[in-house]
Amino acid sequence: MTDRTGATGPGDDERHQDGMAVRREVLGDAHVDRAVAGTTPFTAEFQDLITRYAWGEVWTRPGLDRRSRSMITLTALVAGGHWDELAMHVRAAVRNGLSVEEIKEVLLQTAIYCSVPSANRAFRIAQEVLSDEGLV
Repeated sequence: MTDRTGATGPGDDERHQDGMAVRREVLGDAHVDRAVAGTTPFTAEFQDLITRYAWGEVWTRPGLDRRSRSMITLTALVAGGHWDELAMHVRAAVRNGLSVEEIKEVLLQTAIYCSVPSANRAFRIAQEVLSDEGLV
């Protein structure tokens, strides 16, 4: 049986609450509010999964700081070609304290290990996001 958050087992509600707090800190209230408002009965369990596991389990672990997690996430998104998510996580990286220079260095690294074409697209996306934020 699930509760109002879609949680199904012991501790799931707490992970959901912890995950939502981190999700808001990293992505910002406006983004999370849009995602929550756009949740439908069809997508509710997926939103709960993201909140509990990505944000409530992984992003809350003590082994890496959020800056490091942001660098890893940017790299993984470039490697996978997840361009919409990349834009969101460039914003998150700034919120997590990465400088424009550090974001540039992460993307340069991806050119070698993920591909030059992927890095080219990532630079275009990051440029647009950072310009929108008034950072470049």
